[in-house]
Amino acid sequence: MSEAKGGRGAQLKHTGLRPGWTTGACATASATAAYTALLTGAFPDPVTVTLPKGQTPAFALAVEELTADGRAMAGVVKDAGDDPDVTHGALVRATVRALPPGSGVVFRAGPGVGTVTRPGLPLEVGEPAINPVPRQMMRDHIAEVTRTHGRRGGGSGDGDVEITVSVDHGEEIARSTWNPRLGILGGLSILGTTGVVVPYSCSAWIDSIRRGVDVARAAGRRHVAACTGSTSEKTVIAEYGLPEDALLDMGDFAGAVLKYLRRHPVERLTVCGGFAKLSKLAAGHLDLHSARSQVDKGFLAGLALRGGAGPALAREIADANTGLAALQLCAAAGVPLGDLVAVAARDEALSVLRGAPVAVDVICIDRAGTVVGRSTPGG
Repeated sequence: MSEAKGGRGAQLKHTGLRPGWTTGACATASATAAYTALLTGAFPDPVTVTLPKGQTPAFALAVEELTADGRAMAGVVKDAGDDPDVTHGALVRATVRALPPGSGVVFRAGPGVGTVTRPGLPLEVGEPAINPVPRQMMRDHIAEVTRTHGRRGGGSGDGDVEITVSVDHGEEIARSTWNPRLGILGGLSILGTTGVVVPYSCSAWIDSIRRGVDVARAAGRRHVAACTGSTSEKTVIAEYGLPEDALLDMGDFAGAVLKYLRRHPVERLTVCGGFAKLSKLAAGHLDLHSARSQVDKGFLAGLALRGGAGPALAREIADANTGLAALQLCAAAGVPLGDLVAVAARDEALSVLRGAPVAVDVICIDRAGTVVGRSTPGG
């Protein structure tokens, strides 16, 4: 992001904390190095990858191996920066082997990487817990390595590979995460939508939110947007064309945004974020971090009943594995759960604002950035 005076980029800089790299970025670096060695016989060290927002970090290889049976393995140690991430220091490996032409890129879970066993996640049951964005990053880099180093012997099979991602001690580390409760068994998830770990510090982040509001007000902005992450930020830019200095990186701190705007109001606030996170706000939680608040499926079931769901559907929602699963159940039944959550989240935000002259609307999105619910402005 450019060196803006305000907005999300300025907030990130203002925290003074060192960012790190996601497990998805580390797996991409490992797979890129391994596939390069499979084609050329040599491991690039360090290996440079391109992240979704254009950053090009270089990763030093911690391990590498080229075997006689046509496999290459490389691994990098995850650096989470100043974030207290449980996977900081974990060794993320990727083993690559060629597949027959037309196979595409196939992903496998190695030791320490979990497998999805319950519905309601962005992956099918039985799939390795390697999320969609890291998968796409690895596909893109496999294609780039193929273009750079050519097809072996003039054949057409290069780029058709199996990538097995593993994390040393990942199954043990995963016990400190929500994976077992979500039905991801056997290890960690390979995550990340930007490749960057944004360092987490309550005081620094709340201070950066206040700075963002101050800058927006000084610039005369009448409409600001509080976003939970980069995907929701893209959504509000597409919806409203807001400039960078009108964007607040709310993260998990919904309460910090609302309480500061209560004392320093702007004319309009759009809150945009993932459906599950904003369902927590709708239920009255002002800290949306997974360690301090969880999706209340019973609350969602109650909303669905008010939106026309029958008792049987409400019971299914209450028993759903995740908020996404509840949303999918309602979508199939024609119950607008996303809109119901957006309206409830807007009303909760207005209650925190306590009559401050701020109109609020809420947009709920899914992981891909598709709008799944919205409210009209109120207040």
